[in-house]
Amino acid sequence: MELTPQQVLGLRMSSLLLRASAGGAGRAAGVAEVVTWLGAMQAQDLAGGLWSFGARLPGYTAADVTAALERREALRTWPMRGTIHFVPSRDARWMLELMGVRVLNGAARRHEQLGLLEETAVEAMEVLGAALAGGGRLSRSECLAVLAGKGIDTSGQRGYHLLCYASQRGLLCIAPNIGNEQSFVLLDEWVPDPHRPERDEALGTVALRYFRGRGPTTRHDFAGWTGLTAADAKRGIAVAGDALARVTVHGVETYLDATLLDTAPPPAGDDDEVLVLPGFDEYLLGYKDRSLMVADEHKAAIIPGNNGVFRSTVVRAGRVVATWKRTLAKSRVRIAVQPLVPLHGSDRAEVERAFEQYARFVECTPEVRWP
Repeated sequence: MELTPQQVLGLRMSSLLLRASAGGAGRAAGVAEVVTWLGAMQAQDLAGGLWSFGARLPGYTAADVTAALERREALRTWPMRGTIHFVPSRDARWMLELMGVRVLNGAARRHEQLGLLEETAVEAMEVLGAALAGGGRLSRSECLAVLAGKGIDTSGQRGYHLLCYASQRGLLCIAPNIGNEQSFVLLDEWVPDPHRPERDEALGTVALRYFRGRGPTTRHDFAGWTGLTAADAKRGIAVAGDALARVTVHGVETYLDATLLDTAPPPAGDDDEVLVLPGFDEYLLGYKDRSLMVADEHKAAIIPGNNGVFRSTVVRAGRVVATWKRTLAKSRVRIAVQPLVPLHGSDRAEVERAFEQYARFVECTPEVRWP
């Protein structure tokens, strides 16, 4: 089947759980369902990561999402590409073993630059393991203080890399914040009953979740998102089998969840629905090729300096039309919108209505400002 770019956009918005599917299926019912459907969700910026759930769970507040994290419906760790993601809690260990350890091989050079020896990282794991054993939970600063108390240098970026290393090795994971700080727990204690799939099953699972949560898209995008080799990416798609459908876009092979094609013709991404999304949402971070969602002339405004830091976006009909920043006060959230295309009158009213869901999520009154 050959799809138009407009149909691809429509299907992607359904795959990403940002609108109901063409067949009438609803969105996910809770945090565990969202993260399991998508496989993993970028979460370096915690506030943005929480809103990624909120954008897919109308009626939820940030407190609701945090409560679900305390129930261990998802957790944060470094499962791939050396960046923090939300993952289904019981899947964290196999995801680290499949994808996270690949990053460690590339981190050796950075550790060398920091003067971090392998034996130091192993010693830090032993110290943290002992400090957290028995249900312990420490803030990031408390973890660093424990290491420093044992004579381990945590200055500069060394502390960050030691915590990251211990997490990628499967010792630690990030629990919900203590105050404004990350907190760390032992992964095996936080999740005592992890899934343990064989390698082929793990490859098939991550392929299915990637494509059903972002398709139609390419094997190249899949390999880029996971950090897997081209051979492993190909194997994962093969294991997923008939659960994935293959379609082409301008002659390029792409994959998606087969059920999205079962009940109705592929929708076009031409409706005027407006969404307000965090900068690191899977809407953009889930792809290497973002040309369908972002015009070339707008890329610099979304990723200033091309430094990997994404601004929050306003999306209409699947395309980025503006960026936004928020400032939280005691009871108000001030939102500054920077249009990338002309937005006047009714367009601005639609954008302001979209921000009402965000304001309810952070439980504040919105103040939207335009240039």
